[in-house]
Parts: sequence; structure tokens; C-alpha cells
Amino acid sequence: MTTLGTASAAPGEMDTGRLRVGETRDGSPAKLPVAVVNGAASGKTLYVQAASDGDELNGVGVVQRVVPQLDPAEIAGQVLVVGIVNYHGFQVAEHRNPIDDTKMNRAYPGDESGTSSERIAAATFDAATRADLILDLHQGSTSRMIDEVRVRCGKRHRAHADCLELAKAFGAGYVLDQKGPDGQLARAAPDEGIPTIDPELGGSVGWDERSIRVGVDGVFNVLRHYGFLDGTADVEPQVRASGFDQFGSPVGGLVRYERDLGDRVSAGDTLFYVTDTFGTRKAEVQADSSGIFWRSRRLPQVATGEYVCSVATDVDEY
Repeated sequence: MTTLGTASAAPGEMDTGRLRVGETRDGSPAKLPVAVVNGAASGKTLYVQAASDGDELNGVGVVQRVVPQLDPAEIAGQVLVVGIVNYHGFQVAEHRNPIDDTKMNRAYPGDESGTSSERIAAATFDAATRADLILDLHQGSTSRMIDEVRVRCGKRHRAHADCLELAKAFGAGYVLDQKGPDGQLARAAPDEGIPTIDPELGGSVGWDERSIRVGVDGVFNVLRHYGFLDGTADVEPQVRASGFDQFGSPVGGLVRYERDLGDRVSAGDTLFYVTDTFGTRKAEVQADSSGIFWRSRRLPQVATGEYVCSVATDVDEY
């Protein structure tokens, strides 16, 4: 019997339930939606979570589409799912946990006696570290962003090669291989010896169906690559980047891009220009080095010095 919160499933069964993580301001219980898929055959355990940042909804869209397709009779091993991590932020469509103004993905491994975010992190970290592999589904908040997978443990970490393999198996096409901030699940779980990745499924406000499909395909690629499901994952070389050049606007006005997401750029290529309200060009900005046009702001209006776009650098394939 495998349990997660109130969800409990014998081999060959599936169940959903709730994982209690404290109480809301009116004293009612705060419970995260969870699912357990216990395969008919033995195998590894995969942990999947979404919406640790409360307004990053594409991961919830992935969970919503993946879980109904999982047939325990066809699975070897177990899949544990926490569909919404940042319970309080999700309710009000905010990035941070409004109870303690904390970004949940900076609170791991958590503290079961700590703040609201630390308690949620502790409860989900306890579930995650029961697994052999971890997928922490994110997106680029409200920016326009390439679909990427982030490996956050750092290149010298003992789990780095295994995290890279997991990223390649997910198969989003692009990988950011750069050590992340303290408190990220993708930083904390590899310290426990568990390969972990942070898929950033595009960027949107609300659902982005294209990026959700990338995430759904990625989860099933992982399930096949690691033997949870029969079949062979179509694992292709991934484009890997190790850093970013970030660009702000030298003037205020309206941005027009000269490059699309995923475009290769060379040093000196124009990335964007800025016009006034009537279309008169005020400034243009060029790339400092070669790379890939990776991320950009969604809204066209900018003030002087405001962020506009990023170019991924130190790019290769693996």
C-alpha cells in the first residue's frame, strides 16, 4: 500500500486525496491535492509537483492531463503527484505565498515547525524524497520564454550527470545548466542523491496549451525512459546553455523585437529597437555575444533601464 496524505493505493490501483499542510486564516485545514498511482509491477518511484509558484499554471495543466492517462495496470513502479504546492498563492493567483510573502521555491527543504511556506516545503520535500526521480514543474511567470529544463545542482555536484540525463529524457529541447539559488527543490533534492529537474514550461498568463503539451510529452518521455511504461522515449540531443546576457532598454518607449524565441544570434545582431508613441525609432540594442534568444518581456512598453530580453550564452549540445 502506498500513501500520500489521504490518498492510498494498493499495487495496480490509483487514488487521489489531500495532504494537510496547516490551516487557513479562518481555521479551516489547508490541504494540497495529491494523487498516488501504484503500478501493478514493481519499479522506481517518480515524484511530480506543480505550482510551487502560485501563478505558474502550466504545470497544473500538465498534471490535469497526465494523471487521467496513467493506468496502474500498465505501470511498473509508483508515481506520486502534488498538483498544487503553493496553496495560498494559487487561491489568489499570486506568485508568492501571501501568508508570509515568501517565494515557495526558495523554502526547501523546509521546516515542519516554521512559517507557512516552510511547513508546505517540509511536507512536500518529505514526499519528494521518497522518490528516485523528481520533476518540479514551473514556467517563466508572465514573460515570453522558451520551453526549457533547468538543472540547478551545479556542474560539480555528484548528482549532476544524473540530473542532466533526466533533463535530456524530458526532452523539452533546451536545457539551462546553471546552479540555482538556495532553497530550490532542484537544489535541495540532489543533495539527498535524487536526480531532480525544474522544467520551465514557457511563460504565460493562464494556460499555454503548446507549453502544456511539451510538459505532458516530457512526463511520458521520462516514464518510458526510466521503465515505468513500456516503449522507448525518443531522446534527442538537447541545446544546453550555461548563462545569460540580459538586456534592458536605454530609453523609454515601445519595444519591437528583431528576433524570435529560439533564434540563434551573433555578436552585433540587433535584438530589439524602441520607438516613441508615433513610431519614431529612439534606440536599438545589439547582442554582446553569440547565443540563443531565450526570453523576453510580454508587454511592449518599457521605462529607461527596464528589462527587455535575455540571450542564452555558452551554448552547446549534449
